[in-house]
Amino acid sequence: MHEVVQDYYGRQLQGSADLKTDACCDASAVPEWLKPLLARIHPQVLSRYYGCGLVCPPLLEGCRVLDLGCGSGRDVYALAQLVGPSGSVVGVDMTAEQLAVAEQHRDYHAEQFGFDNVRFLHGYIERLEDLDLEPGSFDVIVSNCVVNLSTDKEAVLRGIHRLLKEGGEFYFSDVYADRRVPDALRTDPVLYGECLGGALYWNDFISLARSSGFIDTRLIEDRPLQITNPELAERCGNLRFFSASYRLFKLAQLESDCEDYGQAVVYRGTVVNSPHRFVLDKHHVIEAGRVFPVCGNTWRMLADTRFAEHFEFIGDFSTHYGLFEGCGGGLPFDGEAGGGADAPCC
Repeated sequence: MHEVVQDYYGRQLQGSADLKTDACCDASAVPEWLKPLLARIHPQVLSRYYGCGLVCPPLLEGCRVLDLGCGSGRDVYALAQLVGPSGSVVGVDMTAEQLAVAEQHRDYHAEQFGFDNVRFLHGYIERLEDLDLEPGSFDVIVSNCVVNLSTDKEAVLRGIHRLLKEGGEFYFSDVYADRRVPDALRTDPVLYGECLGGALYWNDFISLARSSGFIDTRLIEDRPLQITNPELAERCGNLRFFSASYRLFKLAQLESDCEDYGQAVVYRGTVVNSPHRFVLDKHHVIEAGRVFPVCGNTWRMLADTRFAEHFEFIGDFSTHYGLFEGCGGGLPFDGEAGGGADAPCC
C-alpha cells in the first residue's frame, strides 16, 4: 500500500478539493488564534495540504515536536511558530514530491519567523527507528489522518512510544470504524487513499495502543464522517466511520482503569488561550477555579506532564476507594456531530 499512498498523495491529488470524502479533515475547525500563524505560511505549502483543521495541543513553547506524515510542511511551519526559537519541529513523510515543496520554502519561513527551527526527513512512520531520531527526545508527537494509511499500525505506535520523553504525548487526529473493515474494502486503492480502507475498528485501536505502552487513551473530540461520493458510499454499506482526535501520554504509572483515590484538581486558568476552562479530553472539561474530582490516571496526566504548573492538586495516592464512578465501555463516539460531557472523569 505504500506505493498506492505515494501515488495518490504525490501525483493524483493536487489539493484538498480533489478528495472524494471529508475523512482527511480532523474533528475541529481552526481556532481564531491559529489563523494568523497559517497566514504566514507560503501559499504553495498551503495549496498542497490535503485536509482541514490543525492538530495542535496547547503549551508548546520550547517543546521538541515530531510531525508524522508532514506532507508539504504546513503543520510543521505552524508548529514552528508555536514552539518558538527555543523549540524545534521535525517533519517525516514518505512522499518525495511533498517533501520537496516543504524543503523548497525553508528559507522563506526562516525569514518570516526570524529563526529556523525545522527539519524534514524522508522515511516511513512504521520504521521510525531507521531515522536520525533519538529515543526519548520528543515532548509531543502529532499526526493528522496518517496512522490509518500505515500498513503496520502497531509498529507506528511502538515507534512513537520509543521516541517520546516520559510525560510526553502523542496528540493526533485519525479515522476509525464502528466495526472491522472487510478485506475487500481495506485493499481498495481509492478507499485506502481516502483514509477509509485503513481505518481501525475503534476497540482494536484501544487494544493496540495499550499493548504499545499507551495504557489510557483519551478521546478529545469526534464527528461522524460523511461519504458524499455515491459509489464509495455504496461500497461501504453499513460501515460507519468517525474522525476522532486522541491524546496518548507516555506515563509509566498509569493504570488500566480509572481508579479512585479521592483526588481533585483546580485549574488556575493560566494556559494561553484557555483562561476559562482547560480541555484535557472529551470528559474532562475543567473549569477555572473550581474543584474538579479526578481519577488517579487523570491526576498523573496533569501532575507529571508539562501541564503541572497550571493546576493545584488536592490529595494523594495513599487511600484507594475502588473504581472511579462512571467509567465504562461502549462506542466512544457521538452518533451525531456534537460535543462531549462536562462530567468529571470517564
